[in-house]
Amino acid sequence: MFVRFGAELALTRPSTREARADWLHRFCATAMREMGIEISVAGSFPERGAVISNHLSYLDIVVFAAVHPCVFVSKAEIRSWPVVGWMTTMSGTVYVERGHGGSAMKARAEMQAALDAGLPVVFFPEGTTSNGNGLLKFHSGLLAQAMDGGAPVTAACLRYELREDNGAGVSVADDVCYWGDRNMLGHVFTFLGLRGVRAEVRFAEEPMEFSSDVLHRKRAAVEARAAVAALRTNTFREGEQVAGEMHHF
Repeated sequence: MFVRFGAELALTRPSTREARADWLHRFCATAMREMGIEISVAGSFPERGAVISNHLSYLDIVVFAAVHPCVFVSKAEIRSWPVVGWMTTMSGTVYVERGHGGSAMKARAEMQAALDAGLPVVFFPEGTTSNGNGLLKFHSGLLAQAMDGGAPVTAACLRYELREDNGAGVSVADDVCYWGDRNMLGHVFTFLGLRGVRAEVRFAEEPMEFSSDVLHRKRAAVEARAAVAALRTNTFREGEQVAGEMHHF
């Protein structure tokens, strides 16, 4: 898949944000189908504005991009990764440098350009991944930039499950979710051997309504976390319509 779509990217070198997002969408949707990973969606992917979600794995980006063309905000370290860094850059990813003051503000112009192009911008306010047992603290930097730009912010929530027996000791928390200081290459190879992986994503029915303006961004981050947590507490019910049509990819 990397060879096929990487070659397409190198040859066509899409110049617009829309074309880059479309390339990433086709790449990720095809990859999910080829790997036999099912994606179920409750609700509708917003056509505009920012989308915030919990963060469990490198797979999260693939899932969101497979569902709908979008632009991601990601940590700047990815830019230097072999092959992957080049592909994420070419697909229009907006980078932020964690731990560097003002990094979110510097990313605002690129986020706004993507929003102005009519593309949803997806980011993960936790700033890192977890094993899915709970939500980490939400950081307010990127959220404040989206709010300050007037973008509607919609909550989303991801979870994964294994629908087939993969042997003793295999779990979603350890073998699908990627967190902590684990070796990424080893985790990827283990993950690729799993059977029956299913991703479920739920979108809120409406954008969030914050109780205050961007000057109270810490409060907004707490409210954003609560909105994602509320989605997380709802059990995904296979085949049932929840906040819109349930789609299977």
